[in-house]
Amino acid sequence: GYQNLMKLVSKGYLEGFYYHPRVDKELLQEHHDGLIALSGCIKGEIAHLILNGNLKKARHAAEEYNSIFGQGNFYLELQRHGIEEEEKVNQYLIQFSRELNIPIVATNDCHYLNREDAAAHDVLLCIQTGKTLEDKNRMRFQTDQVYLKSPEEMANLFVDLPEAIQSTLEIADRCNVMIEFGRLKLPRFPLPEGYQNADEYLKDLAYQGIKERYQQITPQVKDRLEHELKIIQRTGYAGYFLIVADFVRYAKSEGISVGPGRGAATSSLVSYALKITDIDPLKNNLLFERFLNPQRVNMPDIDIDFADRDRQKVINYVIKKYGKDNVCQIITFGTMAARAVIRDVGRVLGVPYGEVDKIAKLVPPGTTLERAIETVPELAQLTQSDGVGAKLISYAKTLEGLARHCSTHAAGVVITPDSLTNHTPLCTTNKKEVTTQYDWKSIEEIGLLKMDFLGLRTLTVIDDTLRMIAERSTPLKIEDIPQNDKATFDLLARGETIGVFQFESPGMRDYLRKLKPTTLDDMIAMNALYRPGPMASIDDFIRRKHGTTKITYLHPLLKPILEETYGIIVYQEQVMRIASVLAGFSLAQADMLRRAMGKKQPEIMEEQRGPFIEGCRKNGIDEETAGKIFEAMAQFAGYGFNKAHSSGYALIAYQTAYLKAHFPQEFMAANLTSEMGNSDRVAVLLDECRRMGIQVLPPDINESQAGFTVVPEGIRFGLGAIKNVGTGAIKTIVKAREKAGRFGDIFDFCERVDQRRVNKRAIESLIMAGATDSLQGHRAQLLAVLEQALEGAQTIQADRQRGQTSLFDTLNIREKKLPDIPPWSESQMLADEKKMLGFYVSGHPLEKYQQDLQAFASHRIGELSELEDGTRPDGDGRRPSVYSGPGDRKGQSRGHAPSAPC
Repeated sequence: GYQNLMKLVSKGYLEGFYYHPRVDKELLQEHHDGLIALSGCIKGEIAHLILNGNLKKARHAAEEYNSIFGQGNFYLELQRHGIEEEEKVNQYLIQFSRELNIPIVATNDCHYLNREDAAAHDVLLCIQTGKTLEDKNRMRFQTDQVYLKSPEEMANLFVDLPEAIQSTLEIADRCNVMIEFGRLKLPRFPLPEGYQNADEYLKDLAYQGIKERYQQITPQVKDRLEHELKIIQRTGYAGYFLIVADFVRYAKSEGISVGPGRGAATSSLVSYALKITDIDPLKNNLLFERFLNPQRVNMPDIDIDFADRDRQKVINYVIKKYGKDNVCQIITFGTMAARAVIRDVGRVLGVPYGEVDKIAKLVPPGTTLERAIETVPELAQLTQSDGVGAKLISYAKTLEGLARHCSTHAAGVVITPDSLTNHTPLCTTNKKEVTTQYDWKSIEEIGLLKMDFLGLRTLTVIDDTLRMIAERSTPLKIEDIPQNDKATFDLLARGETIGVFQFESPGMRDYLRKLKPTTLDDMIAMNALYRPGPMASIDDFIRRKHGTTKITYLHPLLKPILEETYGIIVYQEQVMRIASVLAGFSLAQADMLRRAMGKKQPEIMEEQRGPFIEGCRKNGIDEETAGKIFEAMAQFAGYGFNKAHSSGYALIAYQTAYLKAHFPQEFMAANLTSEMGNSDRVAVLLDECRRMGIQVLPPDINESQAGFTVVPEGIRFGLGAIKNVGTGAIKTIVKAREKAGRFGDIFDFCERVDQRRVNKRAIESLIMAGATDSLQGHRAQLLAVLEQALEGAQTIQADRQRGQTSLFDTLNIREKKLPDIPPWSESQMLADEKKMLGFYVSGHPLEKYQQDLQAFASHRIGELSELEDGTRPDGDGRRPSVYSGPGDRKGQSRGHAPSAPC
C-alpha cells in the first residue's frame, strides 16, 4: 500500500499535473492494492454530484470507487463542520451506505491545530492569495471547526452514528505499515570483471591510488589505509566510495574542476587515494573517525565542489549511469521567518508599510519571534498593547515557521538502487524540476544515498583565470603552484584580498594585516577562527604567533597537538586527539565525546568526564590538571571547526591569492565575469582594479567577448554585462566578427548579424551602453538610423538566402548616410550607460568637481564596508565605474576605473 501510495502521488505530479497534481481512475485501478480510500469532503466528486442534484451519478461514482479499491477498502466520508451543505451530503451518503453496503466513517478536516488558530489561518489564506482581510471577495473558510478535534469532541459530534466513529478505529488499526529506517539502500556499483564485491575492488583502487600519491608507502601510510578500509567494509560503505570516485573521475576527465576537499571527507586517506580529495590527511593531521565513526549510526557525507557552470554535467552523468528513474534532486522547504512573517501579516492587516518595517526590524536577524519578545523590550511592550500591533505579533507568532514554498535543494541528489518511487514520492517544483517529496533529513533516515553536488563559483573563476593565462603565456596547472610563495603571502599580509576566496571580508582583511600569515597552516587556522565564537580568540592567536604572548600548555603532552595553533584549541580534531593521547580514548570514542561537547549535551559530557580524568591519571596527569583540560576542551569544542573542511577551503583561498599576486589582470577579469549579474559586486571589483592600477576599458562590439577579457591595456568590459543583450546575441556578434573582421558602420553591423538573435532592442542597448562607439558616427546618429539600417539589412539577408545578389550589394553603393543631428548631451549619454551597465563608462556627472570632492572625501567606496557601525563617512558618494577622463567626440573612453555614483 505504501508503495502504491508513493507511485500515485508521484504520477499525479509527473503525469497528471494541471494547476494541481491529479490522478485518474485508471491510475487508481493500477495502484489500488493495499490502500484504503475515503470519499472526501463536500468538494469531493460524490459530494459535488449530490449537491448538484445528480444523485444517480453520485451513486454510480460510489459504486465505481468501491469496485476499484475493493469491498471494505472504500469508505463514505461524513463531516460536520457546521456547514449547511454537509448535512444534505451526509443524508445521501448514509443512504448509499445502506443500499450499496459501503461503510461510513466520521472525519474532520484539519487545517490548523487548535480552534483559536482559525483567525491566524484566515490571515494565512490572505498571505497565500495576495489579499487583505478587508477584501470582501477573498478566499475564506465558512467555519472555525477545521481543527484537530479530540476523540470526545468527535464522539459527541457523531453520537447518532457510532458506527462512523468505530470505522476510524478500524482504519487506524489496519494502517500498520512498517517503514524501514536506518538500513542503507545503496545503488549497486557495476564492478569490473574478476571482482566479487565492492570491498575487494575498492581495496585495489585504493592501493593503486596510494602508489601514485606517495613516492614511498611507509608503514604509517599502509596502516592508516588498512584501518580505513576495515571500517568501510564493516559499515558497508564501499559502494558509496566507488560511486563518488567514479563521478569525480568523470568530471576530471571532462575538464570539469573539482574542489580539493570539502567537509569531513577530506579526513579520509581512501578519499585521497581515489582522488576524490586532494588534501593529504596524514600531512595535515586529519582523523578518519571525524568522517566515518563506526560507533555512529548516521551516514557519512562526501560533499563535492564542482565549477558552478559545469555542475549539471556531472549530475547528468550520474543520471545516465544509474537511470533517470533512480536519480533526482532533493526538495527543500522555505519557511516563514520572523521578519518576513511580520511584514506579510502587516500587509494583510492593512498596517502602513513604514510601521510594519519598524516592527520587523526590531527582531534581531536569525532570531525567532518568541526569543525576540524575551530580549527586545519594544516588542514585549507591543504584545501587551491593545492596538493592531499586538494582533500582528500574535498572528505572526502562530504562522512563524510554517512552510512558505518548496524548491530544489541547492546541492542534494539522491541515488536509489531501483525506482525512486519505491522509496520516496516525487513532485515537481514551480520551476518544473523533479524532486523528492521527502527532504534531505528524511531521505537519510530511510537509508537512501544522498550526495551533495555543490557548484562553487570560485572554481569557475580559477578555470577562467587559467584559460586566460594559457592564451597569453605558458599554461599553468593550479595543483603545481608552490605553497610557500612569498608574493602570495605578502599580498595576504597587506590584506589585499578582494576576490580571494573566503578571505575578502573587511574583518578578515584587518586580521590578515595583523597576522601576516607565512604558511598555509596560518590560513587554515584563520579560516576556522573567523566565525562567531572562535573569533574572540583571533587576537590571542596573532599575539602568540608573533611572540608577544607566551605560548603555554596545561600539560607537555598537549604541545604536539596544539603547537600548530600556538597552544589554542581551534579544531575539532584537536579535541579528539587530546582525548585519545592524554586519556587513552579510541578515536571513535573521542569523536563521540567531541560531538557531545559540540552539541552541549551535559549528560553525555558528565558520563565521559570520569573516564577522561581516570585515563589521564593513568597517563601521569593529576586530577586537577585533567579537569582543567576537560573544561578547556568543552569550552572550545562548542565552536571548534572541522580542520578537514578548513584545509580544503584554505587551499582554494591560497590558490586564488596566488593567481591575484602573479596574474592580476587575468584573475580580476575572471572575477568580473563571474559577477556580471551583480552590479554591486562588480562595483567593488572595479574599484579594486583601479586601486591595482588596472585599466578597465568599456564594452566594444569590435573588441569585447561575452565576459571580461585581458587586453594589452588592461581589461575589456564584456558584452554580457549589457542589459537586454543575451548569450545568443553575443555569440552571433563574435562569430560575425571572427568570420569577416571588424564592423565598420551600423549598416555593416546589421547586415552581418542574425537579426533573429540580435534584435532591435539588443542593438539599442549596445548603442546606449557605448559598445558601438568604435563604429562611424556618434550614438544619436546610430540610434536615429537604426530602423533604416535594420530594414536594409533584412532585404539584403533575404536576397542572400535566396541566392540573389543585388546590384547595390555587389557595388556596395547602397545609401549609408548618417543623419546630420547633434550628439546627445553628456548627461543623457551617462544616464543611458548607467541604465544599460549599472556604471558610467565615458565620464562622470561629478567629473568637473573631482578635485574639490577628493579634498573632503574621507573614504573610497571600496573602504565603506570596513567601517564600524555608526561611523559616518564624508565624501562624494561615488562608486567605481569604467571611466578614463573626457571622451573623444563620440564619447569613446580610453582609460582606467575610478568611481561613480550608485
